[in-house]
Amino acid sequence: MKFGYTIVFVSSVTEALAFYKEAFGFGTRFVDDTGQYGELETGTTTLAFASHAMGEMNFGEQFQNAAPNAASFGVALAFVVEDVASAYARATAAGATPITEPVKKPWGQIVAYVRAKDGELIELCSPMGG
Repeated sequence: MKFGYTIVFVSSVTEALAFYKEAFGFGTRFVDDTGQYGELETGTTTLAFASHAMGEMNFGEQFQNAAPNAASFGVALAFVVEDVASAYARATAAGATPITEPVKKPWGQIVAYVRAKDGELIELCSPMGG
């Protein structure tokens, strides 16, 4: 078994893809003909987006939209970058909500947090040991 995808449910797949391109520099790998599902160029593990309508189709009444300003969803997307401060500035300039400015952690890693437009929590971090 291998970890293949993280799928984030969003209000608009095309808007999410555009935001992630502007805020983090990820290109679009794929968008289905309906615009209800799309993927980013992120390396070996795929970051994908699906519409709330697709969530309702797949999960029925059990599907719940995440509150955009909830403290935490219990999950954060982590993007490793050499210059965390620049990535943080780029993301917030593109409309990400600042959560925690870059700070050096006791283990030596630089870490910052932002929230994407649909509310997902994003960690921007330097490589471990870097």
